[in-house]
Amino acid sequence: MKALLIILGVILLLAGMGLAVLSHPAFGLWRHVSKERIQASPNYRDGMFQNQEPTPQFTGDSASTKSTLWRFLTNKDTLRVPQQPIPAVKTDLKSLPTDSDWLVWFGHSSYLFCLNGKRYLVDPVLKPEWPATLMMKPFAGTDIYRPEDLPSIDVLIITHEHWDHMEYATLRDIRNRVKQVICPLGIADYLRYWGYQDEQIMEMDWYDKSSIFNLQSSITALPSRHFSNRLLGKRNQTLWASFMVEAGGRKVYIGGDGGYDKRFAEIRERFGSVDLALLENGQYNANWKYIHTTPEDLEKVILDLQAKQVFTVHHDKFALSVHPWYEPDSVAHDIATKHNILLLDALIGTVVNY
Repeated sequence: MKALLIILGVILLLAGMGLAVLSHPAFGLWRHVSKERIQASPNYRDGMFQNQEPTPQFTGDSASTKSTLWRFLTNKDTLRVPQQPIPAVKTDLKSLPTDSDWLVWFGHSSYLFCLNGKRYLVDPVLKPEWPATLMMKPFAGTDIYRPEDLPSIDVLIITHEHWDHMEYATLRDIRNRVKQVICPLGIADYLRYWGYQDEQIMEMDWYDKSSIFNLQSSITALPSRHFSNRLLGKRNQTLWASFMVEAGGRKVYIGGDGGYDKRFAEIRERFGSVDLALLENGQYNANWKYIHTTPEDLEKVILDLQAKQVFTVHHDKFALSVHPWYEPDSVAHDIATKHNILLLDALIGTVVNY
């Protein structure tokens, strides 16, 4: 009887600890979920959001969640992580002028850009705080920016809910300096739970277009080929997206995450010439080739889109796959050389005029 009580006590203790962990606001488990608009979306079918094309999450010779995860966790390839700190530049972001168009990349998929006098911040992950640190560890040298380094933000854009794109600590710390948030369906529930106000948030379905700044600019939410799941629960309950920002006669395409499909050619046909395309390039693998852009498909993406200038992201900060950490940069340079593409390549923190 005594042993049984001890076992029961241990179980209750572990359950309490687990509940305490999952109660952290970063998980968002206790947020209010607004289902009405989600369920009314034409992209929400059979109880979840769907890609435009059939998209199995895992492929190749390890087409299951458990086996793929195990292989990733047990991979000991030292090339996944740089052995020396990555060079980076610490720029005074608050002093940058707004009378020119520029971009500053923070590594992975986080960047700040100025277009037609307005500052846009995309997928900021700038504060390695528990529990995000359980899943992501920045490469040495890359983690030099913090939320307090940012200027006031005219538009914050979130492409989807994954931890390497939507980080609680950063979003919490900047919420009072953000005028407008643009996000896909379902993301607003997290933001409200984290202290954002309704009037700050504009939630969009694919092909929704909104004018901002007294009709001087517009943002269109566009498809991507990806998935969503914060950690626990049913997959694909929030939408993932790419975005087209138009202002001052110029266009910036924010690609978000996603594998190759026909959408890039369709975006070219719909919007014509794009001045700058920020494209995913990294964390790819044959075992998830439909939900991230592989090196082979990056070339197709660039050729389909035909943007005037390309900047690739989703690399140089975290090891979320098993490829060598430096490979995405090499792949992009090879494609640019082969096709005479204007590739904007710069160290983390460098101001790039486009």
